[in-house]
Amino acid sequence: MLFLRIMLTEFIAEMGDKTQLMLLALTSRYRVRDILLGTAAAILCLNGIAVLAGGLVSKLVPEWMIKLAAAAAFLYFAFTSLKEDDGDEGSEVRGNGRSAAVSVFLTFFAAELGDKTQLTAITFGANEGMGAALTVWLACSTGLFAADLAGVAAGILLKDRFSGKTLKRLAFCIFTGYGILTGYQAFQLLL
Repeated sequence: MLFLRIMLTEFIAEMGDKTQLMLLALTSRYRVRDILLGTAAAILCLNGIAVLAGGLVSKLVPEWMIKLAAAAAFLYFAFTSLKEDDGDEGSEVRGNGRSAAVSVFLTFFAAELGDKTQLTAITFGANEGMGAALTVWLACSTGLFAADLAGVAAGILLKDRFSGKTLKRLAFCIFTGYGILTGYQAFQLLL
């Protein structure tokens, strides 16, 4: 069945990806509800863009710009992950739920834009045609979301076992690493 084939391909493509680690790190900053809402909205938007627009984004926006924006987002979250809470050490979330979900959406969107899972969605969209666009979109979105739930689940498990300071340091390291790597990739594209 087309749906299952696409969903499993997208799920496998996302396993071990930077956004899984990013979502793991975000569990130290935001409520799970906000993470899931922001992630789901970003996935639906990204896969919609990929399936319906094909390679339009990559033709209009240079890849180095996309990577540079993602690097900036990673570094921003690295440094803000070390910020002390006003409440107790175990408290979650900075700001209201809407701004938290929007922050997750923007970070996830920038991190996944042009990623292998989006390229997979573009490929399936091009191969299956507009007649299967809804199936491709739903299958890609389901596979990506299912894989990213694993990152959120790992973050929840770690949060129960380690102190808030330890998780903040882990989040800082993850975001900094991906910020530096993504920035390096952006500059490599310029050379």
